[in-house]
Amino acid sequence: MIATMTFSAASAFAVTDKPSPMPVPEKKATKAQAVSDTSSLSGKVVETMNSGGYTYVCLEKKGKKTWVAVPEMKVSVGQQISLMPGQEMVNFPSKSLGRTFDSIIFSGGPTSASPSVSSSEKGGKKASGSKAASPIAKDIKVAKATGPDAYTVGEIFEKRTALHEKTAVVKGQVVKVSAGIMGKNWIHLQDGTGDPTQGTNDLVATSDEVPALGEIITVKGTVFKDKDFGAGYKYAVIMEKASIQR
Repeated sequence: MIATMTFSAASAFAVTDKPSPMPVPEKKATKAQAVSDTSSLSGKVVETMNSGGYTYVCLEKKGKKTWVAVPEMKVSVGQQISLMPGQEMVNFPSKSLGRTFDSIIFSGGPTSASPSVSSSEKGGKKASGSKAASPIAKDIKVAKATGPDAYTVGEIFEKRTALHEKTAVVKGQVVKVSAGIMGKNWIHLQDGTGDPTQGTNDLVATSDEVPALGEIITVKGTVFKDKDFGAGYKYAVIMEKASIQR
């Protein structure tokens, strides 16, 4: 949802040692956990790289290093930047980089820039509330979850009225994640069902957890139709307080 939620706000960040260029296989990553919320993210860029639609930035301030992930942007080593607060994650595995961050903060971007919100997130096509908010991933075909509350992404949109305020389970591929926005992490899921021209192929789920881009996950949460969060964030259908199973 709000992938692109594009996003306006964020929440907290953490310190980590300089990353090694290769993953550390002997250290098994534990489940990523959201921990604290911070409001100060500024300093000199001492290391940066782009991967999986994000720019990873290591900021140094008064000898303290903090890893931050923001939607992909141009950053140079030596640059002084200030970023919006975001959600701190510990033991966060980045599959695209092939490493696990002991601590990293997901931010909406520079504080000097106005928050960008996609047309869909401003209440664009009401059919989905998420059209254009995330890329239309090609060749995605994920089998439907099992169980009495299981639905495909397309079925969630088709049955959104009947499913309003009811529990649903959906399995799909993560095509976009926006962390720490309005105190939530917004996850866009696609499974190959739904109509991309109507925006019903992309389901947004909010969660306390942060999955990796490209990861296939199963989410379980409460479905809401015509959800209006204010500030222009309006969705025809969304899943709230989703738990993640892998």
